[in-house]
Amino acid sequence: MELLQTIWTALTIQNEGLLHIISIPFTFIEAYLTMLLSIAIVNIKVTNKQKFLYFFIISIFGIIGGFFIPTPLNVYLNYALLFACIIFIFKTSILKSLIAFVFPILINAFFQTIITVVYSIIFGMNFENGITIPIYRILASLLGYFLLYSAYYISNYFGLNISKLEILNKKNKTILSIIIILAIILISFQIYMVVFYISNLPVFITILSIIFLVSFFTLSLYIIYTALKLENTATNLEESQLYNKTLELLHDDTRAFRHDMSNISLGMLGYIERNDIDGLKKYYNDFVEDLQKVNNLTTLSPKVVNNPAIYNVLANKYHKADSLGIKIKLEAFLDLNNLHMKTYEFTRVLGILMDNAIEATSECNEKIINVTIRKDPRKNMQLLIIENTYSEKDIDTEQIYKKGFSSKKEKGNTGLGLWEIRQILKKNNNLNLFTTKNDEFFVQQFEIYY
Repeated sequence: MELLQTIWTALTIQNEGLLHIISIPFTFIEAYLTMLLSIAIVNIKVTNKQKFLYFFIISIFGIIGGFFIPTPLNVYLNYALLFACIIFIFKTSILKSLIAFVFPILINAFFQTIITVVYSIIFGMNFENGITIPIYRILASLLGYFLLYSAYYISNYFGLNISKLEILNKKNKTILSIIIILAIILISFQIYMVVFYISNLPVFITILSIIFLVSFFTLSLYIIYTALKLENTATNLEESQLYNKTLELLHDDTRAFRHDMSNISLGMLGYIERNDIDGLKKYYNDFVEDLQKVNNLTTLSPKVVNNPAIYNVLANKYHKADSLGIKIKLEAFLDLNNLHMKTYEFTRVLGILMDNAIEATSECNEKIINVTIRKDPRKNMQLLIIENTYSEKDIDTEQIYKKGFSSKKEKGNTGLGLWEIRQILKKNNNLNLFTTKNDEFFVQQFEIYY
């Protein structure tokens, strides 16, 4: 009984030593919840190793900062490390990193303001004095963690994330960046106010602060949602236009085949009656070439190429090649919404490789490009293979990756395409581009390991 009384007394009076002990497990909990919320908000694909590394660094630095660095300097240093870890450990873009960094902090600042009001109303004490007493510090922390986890659960359950930022145009990205900068200023001001002036502020000022935070947060979400919706609508419209063009070509080719099928059959029968097998083979090969175009148009469908960004790039390149008289064989056997790399970077690689293939093939007498997108489960990798006929047989497959290299400088070619792909490979340890050539085809095999 006496032990329980001693514990209760320690918990209900100001006790700096006990607060330091309590802060250790709470630092781990906060680091973990912040990590979950950051990942959920921007829908970052990370490995367990990346999660552990992020969690370990943030937790250890948080504990060290809490013991040896004065407030609020330790808070600002912790935020700087948090942002750096998101960029370098999760390896995401600057814009996504900013959002993954800012929004969890903004949400947490909002919750802390609510908890401050609760303390002043229910317990009759200001937050600054309340958190110096262990029992009140524990209650405030647990309430804050519960609210943080609730935000993570809602975001994860309803899919409330910003996973399509790469489709935003430059104007909308600028607007979003300004919003994030304003959010950082607001958060910094809120932290400073809570640390130094919360005990001197009337309750109605604190309530106004909550209203301002809620309004800003809601407005930010609405602006981001509207921008994404407009960009998505524009993307879908472009996709529909391309698909309508594909359907029109498919319809015309199908009608032509139906109309000519009897003539085609009679032509084959003529070779068969004369037992002209060589002539039949040549006739059949010509027929298959025309049939392949119909098969390509069937493959070039949003249901087969099921990622809108990749579909738009592939459809544009296909129709460009077709207008130049290039025969394309297209095969796709992969769920393109489940790539083990960023869609934005894949579309850049695809566009560059297709442009190079079209340029090289357009100068050949026999114009052929074969495009295959498939999975190799034996080697745990996804493949993009592009083969094209080419005329410059002595091309150096090592030199082509150097910055500024181009065999077409007289046409204004900058020679940056393959060099840009090399930069993408350097940023990702699961990507490889394997270049080969033979007498007939120049082959680019892009490999995504998982």
